[in-house]
Amino acid sequence: MCRRVAAPARGPALFFLLFALALLLSGCSVWQRVTGRGTDADAAATGEGRAAFTLEVQAPDALRALLERHLELQRFRQLPDLQEGELQRLLARADEDARELLATQGYFAPRITIETHAAPGDAAAVRVVRLRVDPGPQTRVVRADIGFVGHSVSAQTDTPVARPGAPESGARQLQRVQRSWELPPGQPFTQAGWDAAKKESLHQLQARRYAGARLESSRADIDADTSEATLSVLYDPGPPYFFGPLRVEGSQRYDPEGARRIARLPTGSLYSEAQMLDAQQRLAASGYYDTVFLLLDTEAPDPKAAPVVAQVREAPLQKYVFGAGVSTDAGPRLSVDHIHNRVPGIGWRAVSRIALDNKDKLLGTELMDLPDESGWRWFGSGKLQREDTGDYRVNSGRLRAGRSMSDLRIDRSYFLQYDNAHSQGLNPPPTSSSLSANTSWTGRYFNSNLAPTRGYGLGLELGAGSTLGEHHEPYARSLLRWQWFVPLGRVEGEDGRGRRSRLAVRTDLGAVLARTNAPVPVTELFLTGGDATVRGYAYRSIGARTENNQLYGGRYLAVGSIEWQRPMLRDGRVSDWENTFFIDAGAVADRVRALDPRVGVGTGVRWRSPVGPLQADLAYGVRVHSLRLHMRLGFNF
Repeated sequence: MCRRVAAPARGPALFFLLFALALLLSGCSVWQRVTGRGTDADAAATGEGRAAFTLEVQAPDALRALLERHLELQRFRQLPDLQEGELQRLLARADEDARELLATQGYFAPRITIETHAAPGDAAAVRVVRLRVDPGPQTRVVRADIGFVGHSVSAQTDTPVARPGAPESGARQLQRVQRSWELPPGQPFTQAGWDAAKKESLHQLQARRYAGARLESSRADIDADTSEATLSVLYDPGPPYFFGPLRVEGSQRYDPEGARRIARLPTGSLYSEAQMLDAQQRLAASGYYDTVFLLLDTEAPDPKAAPVVAQVREAPLQKYVFGAGVSTDAGPRLSVDHIHNRVPGIGWRAVSRIALDNKDKLLGTELMDLPDESGWRWFGSGKLQREDTGDYRVNSGRLRAGRSMSDLRIDRSYFLQYDNAHSQGLNPPPTSSSLSANTSWTGRYFNSNLAPTRGYGLGLELGAGSTLGEHHEPYARSLLRWQWFVPLGRVEGEDGRGRRSRLAVRTDLGAVLARTNAPVPVTELFLTGGDATVRGYAYRSIGARTENNQLYGGRYLAVGSIEWQRPMLRDGRVSDWENTFFIDAGAVADRVRALDPRVGVGTGVRWRSPVGPLQADLAYGVRVHSLRLHMRLGFNF
């Protein structure tokens, strides 16, 4: 049992003094342990308890670092009472140890000399051990024979010979594995390269068709006299595998049939690791599961219908997601999302959102059915929004209903849409509404959707409809988006590692075709400017002008940007930072001939964060003669 005892008046001061003294003493002790100073250093200074020896390695830079890091001899340097006989035993072992390390880099006939010298009296060690290494020539591969059990594959012809009954495409796959061998004749032989080459070829076999492939045998014959290596590898591909049914493990809350429809695994098709990972990604992105892992059951008795096991951990039926952020476009931002994965009565998934920032207030919800066998699903959505649109404050509403399909690369949809917009301000345009039929297609062919460095994206939206109210005026709307990353020269650090620089090219083109007096809702018109469009200008500050010279949405949009992105070096190595230089231009007008581009130029930095690029840009708006800072996180297309 503990009791609290009252302290005298000067007790707290005395207590804190003693506490600080204890921290200081313990800190000194920790510092001694971390830095190796203290008792040992003092002893070395007085000539007592000095380290047994200092190791000096004289070798080419790359090999010196390898030996200094991994020689077992290093472990015994700080033993002050190391006897002479024990040291000689360690030195004899050091020669063998160094040869084993050098052999991993392809040096099988090195000349190694080990010398010991007495250290000066004021040195921190008793002796100096000097290891001199002349590695000699590096062994190179002169022959690599890659074979397959049960298959005869000719590397000299374009037509491989397969065993009876084997599909021709399977033989071509084996030939590709053979030709893409990563340690071909002429390459230096290293243990790491040898292991990596065997592993990569095995993965190529297992990634398509031969899921049960294994390494049957491997051999590397080294001729130390000629510094030549002859390699031979034999793989057993095993039988070709085909996708069987999807078996869901861990499903309690959601119907396994829904998981099969979301995954869209091509049952009956030839096994492909890429297709299985696509199915896994669709399940993970569906919102119904927190974790998903797909595995082909290679122990199944029939490889022509091998089951795919989906091990899942289900997401809760309902959850809230709170978000906070800030942007130079709209200032601080708060959001709350409510997700219901099975709405009572209809069983659809609902995502409802409230979002607030300085320029935009949003309340909306979206309902989505499970996809059918072809991947298409029904959806419906509605939102109420209050936002700054040019010189006006616009209250708007939108309803959508249609079908959509999303894949890893392509999103498609077609839907009916109702819009209503009410503008507030000086002599605002009249309230307007419309009903339209729309379709959209977006293809993302980037090497990474999170932080792309090459590839392209293309998006197209098409719609046709009519304004509502007293007069029904037909109109059509289109928007084309395109982005392309063009690889340029490689930036390398002192260690030989690096990344390529690139150009990022972007274009947006939009048009609304209608009679001059057609009251098209402003939510269907265009504005541009800001972090992700034309830098150097405020958010959505580039638009058309009303009869009262007020900024408003326009019927034609043209935006272009070109940006040079180059990795930055830090301490001689390529870092996760990049610097950029860019030119943006954009224009909005009600007539094509009235398009007058606003240009922004600037520079910035990027940090390759785990959730996408964090961007900070300083841009100069040529038309407004001012500098503006732009910041944003992530990549979206």
